[in-house]
Amino acid sequence: MIVDERFRKLTTEMKLRGFSPQTVKMYLFYNQKLVDHIKKEPVDITEDDIKIFLAYKLSDDSVSSATIALIKAALKFFYTEILGKSISQIKTPKRSKKLPVVLSQNEIKNLIEKTENMKHRLIIELLYSTGLRLSECINLKYSDLDLNENIGWVRMGKGSKDRIFIISETFKKDLFDYKEKNGSNGKGYIFLVNGKKMTYRGIQHAIKISAARAGIEKPVHVHTLRHSFATHLLENGVDIRKIQKLLGHSNLQTTQIYTQVSSEEIKKIKSPLDML
Repeated sequence: MIVDERFRKLTTEMKLRGFSPQTVKMYLFYNQKLVDHIKKEPVDITEDDIKIFLAYKLSDDSVSSATIALIKAALKFFYTEILGKSISQIKTPKRSKKLPVVLSQNEIKNLIEKTENMKHRLIIELLYSTGLRLSECINLKYSDLDLNENIGWVRMGKGSKDRIFIISETFKKDLFDYKEKNGSNGKGYIFLVNGKKMTYRGIQHAIKISAARAGIEKPVHVHTLRHSFATHLLENGVDIRKIQKLLGHSNLQTTQIYTQVSSEEIKKIKSPLDML
């Protein structure tokens, strides 16, 4: 349990800088893990201690390079920004640039059809049809939607930016059905459990269950639906800069990974063997 006053300062500083609740949670989690592993007070932890902890995490094959990058960022932020320690550049393996997993349109259709729970089905439709991040889905309110114009707004998304997104006719119809069935007054957060916002884990679990029912063998997570949204738009000829705006990417290079994932153009290429 985190009790050190400096961790409270860390929480305050991250909130002031507009870090997402999930980022705050993960930064605190990994800083506590360092303390637990090294068994020292934060103020007594040295750069060598941090290196020992990172080496320990790197020895665990189940820890991805993306997680290592997150741990390093969490520790560096706390020990330089909060404690004011001088920490040199700690080198770890570069984050692997794996291409994201993308579902085919048939797999998406099957995933939705195999989702029996109305709320879970609506969540999957929303994530795939908009490309929203998980945190953006959880925090979405009815007041963020303009169903007459088929658009919605992400309020204070990643980087503390608002952005617009599109609403599909299918999602809109199912949302009306969902509201009617649940007797919703159309106010507040859309996805609730016992009057509270759904959790990250709850949504991830729901999608995992639906993927299993659909017989999809690929790893399916919330971000898989976001990747599929972007890739399918690209394959349908939507300009990549428009996709960048819809995803909320500040850098076009981040969006361009989907040009490598898209398979439709690759399928059109004729093998040189068949040209003989």
